[in-house]
Amino acid sequence: MPYIQEVRGFTPKLGKDCFVAPNATIVGDVTLGDQCSVWFNAVLRGDVNSIIMGKKVNIQDGAVIHCTYEKTKTIVGDNVSIGHNAIVHGCTIGDNVLVGMGSIIMDNALVESNVLIGAGAVVLENAKLESGFIYAGVPAKKIKPLTKENFQHYIGRIADNYVLYASWFKSEI
Repeated sequence: MPYIQEVRGFTPKLGKDCFVAPNATIVGDVTLGDQCSVWFNAVLRGDVNSIIMGKKVNIQDGAVIHCTYEKTKTIVGDNVSIGHNAIVHGCTIGDNVLVGMGSIIMDNALVESNVLIGAGAVVLENAKLESGFIYAGVPAKKIKPLTKENFQHYIGRIADNYVLYASWFKSEI
């Protein structure tokens, strides 16, 4: 069973049709929208501030979502994929975003809607990633415009696939 725990009077809230893997951890002030999935060994730690996820967000294996005490919340929009082993900390992510595997997004960063962040990228504190572009590197830099093909193949397809993958596990329970 997933580890879901109240902390400081805050109990995690899950939307409709969510999947949480048996060894995922969700604690404290965490809100998930409908059709979200939290995969194996992922941690959403809302002990020191709020974590708010929109609809159809997938938090892939080993990802860590956290925030900073009395300073920064983590807010994630709709249709967002947070890749394996990514760290998302005290930032705001808009709708239709792919956070690549192993990426790090730091406090007060703003990732606008319709952005692809390449695997292993580091988005520095207070950075602003403009809508419609692909970012990569350490620190993350604007690489090129996000084409319609990139958007459909990476952002839309992956978010939809994770809703499908989650259905396989829910039918097994």
